[in-house]
Amino acid sequence: MNWPLMRDNGMKLGIFSANCSSGLAVTKAPDRWSGSWQDNLALARIADEVGIDFMLPIARWIGYGGDTNFHEGVLEPIPWAAGLLASTERLTVFSTIHTAFNHPLVTAKQIATIDQIAPGRAGLNVVAGWNKPEYDAFGRDLPAEHDERYAFAQEWFDVIRELWSRPGSWDHDGTYFKLTGAASDPKPTYGRVPIFNAGASSQGREFAANNADFIFTPFVDLAMAERVVASIREATAHRSREVGVLTSSHVVCRPTREEAQEFYRWYADEHADWDAVDRLMALQNMHAQSFSKEMLENFRWRFAAGHGSYPLVGSPDDVADELEAMCSTGVGGTTLAFFDYVGELPYFADEVLPRLERKGVRRPLVAA
Repeated sequence: MNWPLMRDNGMKLGIFSANCSSGLAVTKAPDRWSGSWQDNLALARIADEVGIDFMLPIARWIGYGGDTNFHEGVLEPIPWAAGLLASTERLTVFSTIHTAFNHPLVTAKQIATIDQIAPGRAGLNVVAGWNKPEYDAFGRDLPAEHDERYAFAQEWFDVIRELWSRPGSWDHDGTYFKLTGAASDPKPTYGRVPIFNAGASSQGREFAANNADFIFTPFVDLAMAERVVASIREATAHRSREVGVLTSSHVVCRPTREEAQEFYRWYADEHADWDAVDRLMALQNMHAQSFSKEMLENFRWRFAAGHGSYPLVGSPDDVADELEAMCSTGVGGTTLAFFDYVGELPYFADEVLPRLERKGVRRPLVAA
């Protein structure tokens, strides 16, 4: 597929959650990430220039409480992606879409329209749903059975694929959707767009294996990452398609390990919004299967630091070594989140990316 995201440049690196206030850091620390449009635009232009592969947003409608009401301010992913794609040249920008709150006929048209702005650089991240307070806000019932959420998501995505591939109008008589005379034009430039899906449950991985180009999955440590990659490869072995495995990370990179660890403690311990952390973890435990029981019980600090993502904390050598080790497990890439994306990404690009290139983990940026 002729998508920039699929170029053979080694380990994929993306930016995650920059459209949200505080990013992934559940912190009360001053000068935490604003999530404003101006800051997102500046970040996208830096990411585009230094060769970051993609940007991935979170879709949220209400916050998690605490003193900061974590993720109260969130830029909606569809217009966010359209604006960033119009302002960049290389970067792939995803829209995160919750199947329960977005009709497939509308989503198919929106994503295909964004793809017209930057052919091949628009992507779709499919979320089957888990956050009950948001279902309440929409006046919808969260299906109690995890399987039903994915059955709904599968039909939702089947409708979108049909809209992107089928000329003219047609009828759909399914379990969840009854469509008469449905049609969608224009189509995506290359027939469809790159598809992301996050899942740690068996249902989530099955959905990703059937539909996604990349699956996002968390892990406790690199030994677990190796097991997860092996299980996903086993699950997709009988299919005539490949699914890349990605994870999410939060980064604190400073000239020395001690400086990085000191800053990490400052924002993720001394200034953590613990009420919001506990609310987030309780909701994950009750309604989602994105994180293992072990992670929810033992990594409260990791949720404060980066929403449960994998920590990359230390000197440029430390961070590059950890990314190299991650790559050796078979993980094909990771998203990155920073306390201050615009302030910290240039240092990461100047110091860590060249180290990854020397290690053979990433390949040098090719001029657009």
